Amino acid sequence: MTRLLLSAAAAALLTTPAMAEISDGKVKIGILNDQSGVYADFGGKFSVEAAKMAVEDFGGKVLDMPIEVVSADHQNKADIASNIARQWYDTEQVDSIMELTTSSVALAVQALSQEKKKINLVTGAATTDLTGKACSPYGFHWAYDTHALAVGTGGALVEQGGDSWFFLTADYAFGYSLEDNTAGIVKEKGGTVTGSVKHPLATTDFSSFLLQGQSSGAKVIGLANAGMDTQNAIKQAAEFGITQGGQKLAALLFTLAEVHGLGLEAAQGLTLTESFYWNRTPQTAEFGKRMLDRTGAMPNMIHAATYSGVLHYLRAIEAAGTDETEAVAAKMHEMPVDDVFANGAKVAQNGRLLSDVYLMQVKKPEEVTTDWDYYNVLATIPGDQAYMDPAKSGCPLVK
Repeated sequence: MTRLLLSAAAAALLTTPAMAEISDGKVKIGILNDQSGVYADFGGKFSVEAAKMAVEDFGGKVLDMPIEVVSADHQNKADIASNIARQWYDTEQVDSIMELTTSSVALAVQALSQEKKKINLVTGAATTDLTGKACSPYGFHWAYDTHALAVGTGGALVEQGGDSWFFLTADYAFGYSLEDNTAGIVKEKGGTVTGSVKHPLATTDFSSFLLQGQSSGAKVIGLANAGMDTQNAIKQAAEFGITQGGQKLAALLFTLAEVHGLGLEAAQGLTLTESFYWNRTPQTAEFGKRMLDRTGAMPNMIHAATYSGVLHYLRAIEAAGTDETEAVAAKMHEMPVDDVFANGAKVAQNGRLLSDVYLMQVKKPEEVTTDWDYYNVLATIPGDQAYMDPAKSGCPLVK
C-alpha cells in the first residue's frame, strides 16, 4: 500500500508541472476588430466565428486546458483598441490578441503587446510597418499586406497597359502604406503617378475626390481604401461615368465580402488580390461551405487567415508544452503553417507569413453558376515574391 501511495505521489509530481505550464488554467484568445463600421463585413463577427471554428477543430483544449475566445469592437479607433487590449491583458487573463482590422489599431496594439510580452497576430490590417520598422518579437502578420496587394493588383494592371495612376487614399496609416507600395510597383514597371488625394475614413461622398481623379487623365484610378469606402467609391464612380470614359478603377484592397455587398453588376471585371478563395480547391470549398452554414456568408482571406492564425497559435502551444510567450513565439516561427489557408508556408524572422497570394478577376453575372463563386483565378504569386524581402523590411529583428 505504501509503495502504491508513493508511486501515485511521484506521478502527481511529474504531471503537476506540465499542467501548470498553462497560465490561469486556460488559454484565452481575444478577437479585436471592427464589428459595426466600414469593415464589419471585411472581418467583424465572421472572424470571431472563424476563430471559434479553429478552437473547435483543435478539440477545445490544449495541453488538457480549456480554450476560450472573447471579442470586442474597437470602432476603428486606436485609443479604444488600446484600452480594450490593456484591460484584456491586465485584468481578464487574455493571452493573445488577433485580427486587428485597421492599421492604426494594429500598430497600437502590437506596441502594447510587445510591452506586455504577449503575442498578437494581425489578419485584418495591411501596413507593412507591422513587419517593418514597428515589428515585434511577439507580433505576426497573416493574410496580406500592402506590398502583396501592390505586387498583385498594381503590377498586373501596369502590365495590361495601365501605366499612369492617380490615387484616392484613405487618410490613415493603411492608406498611406497601400499608396506608397503601389506607386513604387507602378514606377518600378515603368509607369507614372500623376497625383493623389486623401479622403476621411468612412466618408459617404466621394464626388470631389473622383472628379480630381477623372480630370487627372490617369489611365488608372487606384482606390487605396477598403470595405464600405471602396464600395461607395465604385458606386459613385459609375455615376460619373468614369470607367465608361476609358479610365480603369483599381480596387487595391477588395475581398469576397465587398464583391458580394456591391453586387456582380457593379463589380464585374475588377482585378483584385486575395490570399484565399473558397472555391479554389476541394479543401477550401469544404471550409467555405462550413463557414456559409455557420454564418450565412462565404469566407474571405481575413476570415480564413484568422482561422489559420488561431490554429497555428494553438499548435505552437502544444509543441512548446506551455503558453509562455517566448516559447510559443519561437515555435510559431519554427513551425510551417499547413492548413486550409496556407500549405507549408513559412513565418519569416520579422513575423510575416510568406503564403501564396492570388490575382483574381470578378466574373460577369452570366459566368456565375454557383452562389458566391465570383472569381476567376488569373495567377498564383508565391509568397516570397508577393511579400517584401524581410532583409529589406526595416525590421531590426532580421539578422
